Amino acid sequence: MKKLLFLIQLTAAVILFSPISYADGDWGHHGHGWGHHGHHHGYYPQPQINYYPQPQINYYPAPQINYYPQPQVNYYPRQAQYSNDPRSHQGLAGGVVGSVLGYEIGNGDPLATGLGAAAGSFLGNGMNGGYPGR
Repeated sequence: MKKLLFLIQLTAAVILFSPISYADGDWGHHGHGWGHHGHHHGYYPQPQINYYPQPQINYYPAPQINYYPQPQVNYYPRQAQYSNDPRSHQGLAGGVVGSVLGYEIGNGDPLATGLGAAAGSFLGNGMNGGYPGR
């Protein structure tokens, strides 16, 4: 309670005496206040500010952009192409089955799995005769 009473008194004192705390240092009339013996305000001369000229900025015109027309594209009907690729869907399926069989027979040995896949793919492609579409 004593602290609250003290804070109220301190706030009242600050409010009452705040008008006399001006920042110009001359709160009396024309030098008749607290120790002023003349009519100077204690101002300091402002420092000189040197403004340097801005550097010259040269703006160059943008390069000219020339748009050329697209060349005419001639579309020809696609010629039938036949390849000698011996791979087929049957070879893929044979490779999968061969890798599973190689894995099971070889008890998880990666070499047996690879050999089984190669053999299954060879047999699967061989069933089709080596040429797709036959």
